[in-house]
Amino acid sequence: MINITIPTPDVSIAKQDAPVLSNIYGFTDFHLIPRDKGGIFMFYNARGDLLFVGKARKLRPRIKKHFEDTVSVIKEHRNEVTKIDVCVVEDPVDREIYETYIINKFRAKYNVDKVLFT
Repeated sequence: MINITIPTPDVSIAKQDAPVLSNIYGFTDFHLIPRDKGGIFMFYNARGDLLFVGKARKLRPRIKKHFEDTVSVIKEHRNEVTKIDVCVVEDPVDREIYETYIINKFRAKYNVDKVLFT
């Protein structure tokens, strides 16, 4: 049997209630997320429930796109996201494995692809 250990987040940013600085849906710390590194990201709600898991070759632009794009899977649920965890994972095969594993182990609410549970 294969044993998969989920990496510890390298960056975790939280939504602010009344942000003073420029923000996107209450998040002001996007600058902490690596711009040119690949990895996986996880969106959580206030209760700590996993909402969405994704992977990217370039993390910051991909995560921001979920909050700005009109075709994002979470476009109707952006206000639910209160925390974003980011794990830097450079190997594309590892990213794919982690993403699929996390979606299914923690039953990410808004991931519709790669779902193996019923």
